[in-house]
Formats: sequence, structure tokens, C-alpha cells
Amino acid sequence: MTDDRKNPAADIAYISEVRVERLGGPLRAAHLPGDEEPTVYGMHGAIAEHYGMEPGTAPSHASTIDHLVGAALG
Repeated sequence: MTDDRKNPAADIAYISEVRVERLGGPLRAAHLPGDEEPTVYGMHGAIAEHYGMEPGTAPSHASTIDHLVGAALG
């Protein structure tokens, strides 16, 4: 029996090469293609509170969910 479906790997147009570096605690730096400086992810407000972080114990940065929502809305 032969498989007549098209090979999906042949349609790959782009492979994103992202490197994420842990900076300690909730902080991470994402090295993204097209940007010279890394994007720093962390926690703030209600997100930090949800994870039990005391206010002021870590620098406030946008979380990954904030970036995902922004990308979806953009």
C-alpha cells in the first residue's frame, strides 16, 4: 500500500532559532532572530502573586503569556 499524502516536511518555509537563557529566579532572556538585544521575560503583578513571589523580590518584566497575547493580537 502506498501513501499518496504529500510530505509535510517538504513544505517547511522557516525554522526559528531561538535560544533561552535562565538568568535566575523567574527571569529568562530570549535571544530572538532579528533582534540584537535579548528579550527579558519575568513576572509581574498577579502572575508573580500566583506563583508566590513577594512584591519587590525580583525585577518586574512582562511574562511569556504577555508576549503571546501581544503576538496574537498584533
